[in-house]
Amino acid sequence: MAQYLSQLTLSPPKSQPMASLSGGAATTSRLLPSASRVRLSICSASSSLSLASSSSYSPSSLKCLRFSPLIFKDQKRSSMSTVAAASDAAQLKSAREDIKELLKSKFCHPILVRLGWHDAGTYNKNIEEWPKRGGANGSLRFEIELKHAANAGLVDALKLIQPIKDKYSGVTYADLFQMASAAAIEEAGGPKIPMKYGRVDVSVPDECPEEGRLPDAGPPKPADHLREVFYRMGLDDKEIAALSGAHTLGRSRPERSGWGKPETKYTKNGPGAPGGQSWTAEWLKFDNSYFKDIKERKDEDLLVLPTDAALFEDPSFKVYAEKYAEDKEAFFKDYAEAHAKLSNLGAKFDPPEGIMLDGVAGEKFVAAKYSSGKD
Repeated sequence: MAQYLSQLTLSPPKSQPMASLSGGAATTSRLLPSASRVRLSICSASSSLSLASSSSYSPSSLKCLRFSPLIFKDQKRSSMSTVAAASDAAQLKSAREDIKELLKSKFCHPILVRLGWHDAGTYNKNIEEWPKRGGANGSLRFEIELKHAANAGLVDALKLIQPIKDKYSGVTYADLFQMASAAAIEEAGGPKIPMKYGRVDVSVPDECPEEGRLPDAGPPKPADHLREVFYRMGLDDKEIAALSGAHTLGRSRPERSGWGKPETKYTKNGPGAPGGQSWTAEWLKFDNSYFKDIKERKDEDLLVLPTDAALFEDPSFKVYAEKYAEDKEAFFKDYAEAHAKLSNLGAKFDPPEGIMLDGVAGEKFVAAKYSSGKD
């Protein structure tokens, strides 16, 4: 579902690296594998230090590395001591402002929503152990997960967000992904998302979830598929319907997802890279037009996936879809709650109650609270 929130293929200048080491090596497909501030103690470093890419840095004179965000590419986890720190509140606030400026200049709202959703959407409520349970833990920065079919094109989102991560080392990838997703909704005219921060990053690619946890767009039984995937996350029918409304933003590109037209009258001139097929005419505006357009189906230039159509075909989903088509405020309220819940799925917070930027009391993540009672 969320994977078909099309991404605008806008990227920073080629001269700008995704990650760098004192102006040195840069990675293009794998990003820094560390959390925000990871404490390492690696002595007698004789092998090459790399960013898990074809580029490498050889510290011939380095004897002992401490307080570095870098990890040896082939280093065994058992030989290093890592301590992940919570994100810094001041840096979180500054990063949020930079994300808003990025959205204004790049019109990248859809792909940033998708980035946050796909990092969180791997959560499995039936697994208690972190990070095996998946969820919002920053694992999507690793190449092995970026190569999952559902994540096609999300490397472009990483390229957009990486300069902000480089600027604010005290913010974890997990927090940055969720912050960008929420800010994209808000800046597109959507509701205020009640967010909290302090998510801890996974440290190595081995901690990425297996492929297959994210939803498909065209399964044989769309409604059953949506429930299978989202009930596993602990979400219910109302939350599934509300979250589907995020398709009011973005486009689907056939070269990435296999769905949609190469271009329509709504997408042929951008903004951003032209092309793709949108769900709505104003695909950078967050409102309830998705539900109206899916219900009416009067415009062949607007996309309707099997999982979209299911919202008005399944009796339970239809109750909410009909309501949201008529009442934007009801949709906004339910969407904000569902988005915030999604952004917390599977996360390990430090401190446990999270970090609040807008004066809202925090709550410790408890997996049982994210069970719908339907399996």
